[in-house]
Amino acid sequence: DDDTQPVLPEKLELEDKWILSHLNTAIKEMTVNLDKFELGVAAKKLYDFIWDYFCDWYIELVKPRLFAKGTDTNKRAQQVITYVLSNTLKLLHPFMPYISEEIWQTLNISDKPVIIADWPEYDEKLDFAAEAENMDKVIDAIGAIRLRRAEMNVPPSRKAKVYIATRYKDAFNENTAVFFCRLASASELEVADSFEGVLSA
Repeated sequence: DDDTQPVLPEKLELEDKWILSHLNTAIKEMTVNLDKFELGVAAKKLYDFIWDYFCDWYIELVKPRLFAKGTDTNKRAQQVITYVLSNTLKLLHPFMPYISEEIWQTLNISDKPVIIADWPEYDEKLDFAAEAENMDKVIDAIGAIRLRRAEMNVPPSRKAKVYIATRYKDAFNENTAVFFCRLASASELEVADSFEGVLSA
């Protein structure tokens, strides 16, 4: 067993499965790239994962859970973040050895230094393809709403009801509505196949 690999919680939320699935994909693809000495491609994939998935979105998605001190959901969010961070540092180490080692030691992830930690491996059990795809749709929709609000100079403090016409109703439900309220300044969310004849121009 790898004693540098933090343990994941048994219960995972949608956003947890989303970040773990994207990390799993990054591990798989980066391993192939590095085996082929495609260093630039591997570095770009890691950069995109860290910034576009982990920092830009996952941290924002779990903030309420991180603020809910002492709760089960708080502990599970911390476990997932620790897991993602530890594996990200292992992936980062070939490119930034001294900085990744310093962060690793500061976070006190393991008594073993990251330089001799096992390289992360793709894990089929963390391939949550359907959940990741649904969460990607939610994130794309939130991004589109934010862009439209910015184009119309609507301040974040001004809430608005959001209507989403989509055939992907599995992705837009009561579990994901909270993300629209918090990250897209929605007062409420209504989802249907079509709103033709319901909404006036």
